[in-house]
Amino acid sequence: MANRLVTTQPIGVLGAGTMGIGIAQVAAQTGYTVRLFDLSDDVLGKALAKLRVALEKLEQKGKLAAGETELVLGRILPTSTLDSLSDVALVIEAAPEKIELKRSIFAQLEGICPPDAVLASNTSSIPITAIAGGVKTPERVVGLHFFNPVPLMKLVEVISGMHTSAETVAWADAFATSLGKTTAKCIDTPGFIVNRVARGYYGEGLRLVQEGVATMEQIDKLARLEGNFRMGPFELMDLIGIDVNLSVSQSVYQATYEEQRYRPNPIQERMVQAGDFGRKTGRGFYRYDQ
Repeated sequence: MANRLVTTQPIGVLGAGTMGIGIAQVAAQTGYTVRLFDLSDDVLGKALAKLRVALEKLEQKGKLAAGETELVLGRILPTSTLDSLSDVALVIEAAPEKIELKRSIFAQLEGICPPDAVLASNTSSIPITAIAGGVKTPERVVGLHFFNPVPLMKLVEVISGMHTSAETVAWADAFATSLGKTTAKCIDTPGFIVNRVARGYYGEGLRLVQEGVATMEQIDKLARLEGNFRMGPFELMDLIGIDVNLSVSQSVYQATYEEQRYRPNPIQERMVQAGDFGRKTGRGFYRYDQ
């Protein structure tokens, strides 16, 4: 597979949400042709329009060469037909964090993509082994977990499922590295590396607020000033999406047989029930719509 790591070989990105369009952007900026799939033409149109605005701003600031916006967008080919991924060397799935949905997607991709194509998931918490359990060739299924915002965050976790081949891992690692990312290889464990470590960061902050020890503003300020974090836990949850963060917490909690230190907090659940997901809805722990 490694000899196919060339920019003339198209890759597929499944899902034009925040993560999907971010992955498509960095791949296209590197020189890859990207087939960006989403069921909704409206979602595709809005994602590409938003990306154009972001790229044009980078051009105006001199962070992109003149004319680079059109070159990057020209390499991203939107499609709402899954069969259009039939010639890709790699497809990265960035669909919602629902195991049955992902298993269904991978079963379809297995029958559409070339037999030697790498099938990767950007899941942040669902076991790669579980996703690969629905396909006949689990050796080519791997985790490629990018972080939000993809263009800025350097880390990518490369996750091996129980049956992922060493060749697939090496290919996925080489691909992520070709994008200028720093990779961390890990086995298929609940939350992988970053999200497992981060449960304490979010969970303790939420418990401190729940118990009335401190306000979220005080905790965020202390995390930045004393902990040397770029963002406090509540600011970071708003950026990631409180709904996404809760989903990961629930997944890790269940996967560790309800280990109490990973127990989700009801504050998050109430906010999700209210539709207050953070920056993407204009309201979360902080307000962004004023």
